[in-house]
Amino acid sequence: AATIPRIPSTRLALHHFDTNYSLQLQDRWPSIRVSLLCEQKYGALVNNFACVDHVTQELELQNATDFVSEAAKKVQRLQQGSAVEAERGESVSQEGSGGGRTMTPAETSPLLPSSISSNIKCYTFPRGDITRFRPAWPDTLGFLSYYLMDAASLLPVLALNVQPDDFVLDLCAAPGGKTLALLQTGACGHLAANDVSISRTKRLHQILNSYVPKNIRESVSVTSYDGRDWGELEGGTFHKVLVDVPCTTDRHSVMEESNNIFHRRRTKERQMLPMLQLQLLMAGILATKPGGEVVYSTCSLSQLQNEYVIE
Repeated sequence: AATIPRIPSTRLALHHFDTNYSLQLQDRWPSIRVSLLCEQKYGALVNNFACVDHVTQELELQNATDFVSEAAKKVQRLQQGSAVEAERGESVSQEGSGGGRTMTPAETSPLLPSSISSNIKCYTFPRGDITRFRPAWPDTLGFLSYYLMDAASLLPVLALNVQPDDFVLDLCAAPGGKTLALLQTGACGHLAANDVSISRTKRLHQILNSYVPKNIRESVSVTSYDGRDWGELEGGTFHKVLVDVPCTTDRHSVMEESNNIFHRRRTKERQMLPMLQLQLLMAGILATKPGGEVVYSTCSLSQLQNEYVIE
């Protein structure tokens, strides 16, 4: 043990991904591998509780665009185009087969949530532009103007499609980016933000204090329970539940030595992740009202942590 060279956790992670993802992703893996090893590109989630107009003007002057509204425009164009195609298809179907109807992409695709036109705004620089946003600044009320996060982290929040007065549970909430994004919708009747780690929930409290007015914070309950027990604690309570589970966090695993899940001492913990994820998902389902919705998400490419957990 004393003489074997110490292999960095990041190298162990990359070797693991090369072995597994090359089989899973095949021809796509080389380009995805490059992306994982590139510097992370952040988005700026605009804080609607700050002076929004001033913030958006400054971001647009830097040549950043709101990717959420841009996506909404693309969806609208697709829906308009597909509606025309549907009319043509319907008339053809009626002529040829007695009244069949062609479904539009907007009707058949689960990737076009109505919440894409929500109050959430997140600015990113164009593809190929690696400019970094400057640190957020406080407005006259002392609230920070935007929150820097991986823009892809907003996708689970958009998919959750929160409606006015929904009771929402963020089961694994810390450090708080998705919790903050949920509050930006302005739709949560009540938001429960939970994380098993007390130190991480302290960070969540700091974010809420820096970005959210007191009267809004009062509608948020922050707890540190084991998420696996939530179905027993508050079963059948929530309209929407976000289960953003602990995972191998692939980019962090290949870039950072600190707190790396591929450290040899954490091998057993890593191997048990799919079981933990399954237990958290089950707890999230049990916490949901009949007819409610659950979104399960990870920041991993692993089928073991994604498709197989769902199956």
